[in-house]
Amino acid sequence: MEWIAALVDFIFHIDVHLDEIIRAYGLWTYAILFAIVFVETGLVIMPFLPGDSLLFAAGTFAARGSLNPGTLTGLLILAAVLGDTANYWIGHFLAPRISTGRVHFVNQQHLARTHAFFDKHGGKTIVLARFIPIVRTFAPFVAGVGAMDYARFLAYNVGGAIAWVCLFVWAGYFFGNIPTVEENFTLVIMAIILLSVLPGVVEWLRSRRQRPSPR
Repeated sequence: MEWIAALVDFIFHIDVHLDEIIRAYGLWTYAILFAIVFVETGLVIMPFLPGDSLLFAAGTFAARGSLNPGTLTGLLILAAVLGDTANYWIGHFLAPRISTGRVHFVNQQHLARTHAFFDKHGGKTIVLARFIPIVRTFAPFVAGVGAMDYARFLAYNVGGAIAWVCLFVWAGYFFGNIPTVEENFTLVIMAIILLSVLPGVVEWLRSRRQRPSPR
């Protein structure tokens, strides 16, 4: 499908595309980045947007002077908090329909995987999930479905958003313009993606090993 090819191209050449966005839209770039982070964390049907790599690339351009690092960090933290909050209340609203299987747009495998993550890590899942693609999008939704206490959820939500955004934005700010990194930016983005999904893959393999074999 064309949109999948376009998304893959955007992710692996995110430095080129972000440069084009900054040149074309100027200050509106902040709004575009805000929207991408909000949608990835706030809409359970959009788990494949480039969260980690986008933050790293944005930090890289902030170091070049194209974006203000303080403004960038603050806006993206706000986007991440509001995204998770929206996702929580969507899950809370749809909970009765989820239990009867009447919500067809939610990937049940991703939902089950996030439920298992919640069972293992409890409320800390909201923080840990920030660093795992797909789980990041489903965790607040599952918290809403399970009617997790909102004040408790909000505390984990804010803490996780601050840790996630600061880590990747400032990693990009300090390391993105090192000549070796700059010359191999696509490889660095691929490494970030692989490291991001690795915990989920390990957890999936572990769950398969622990599953009793059919007799």
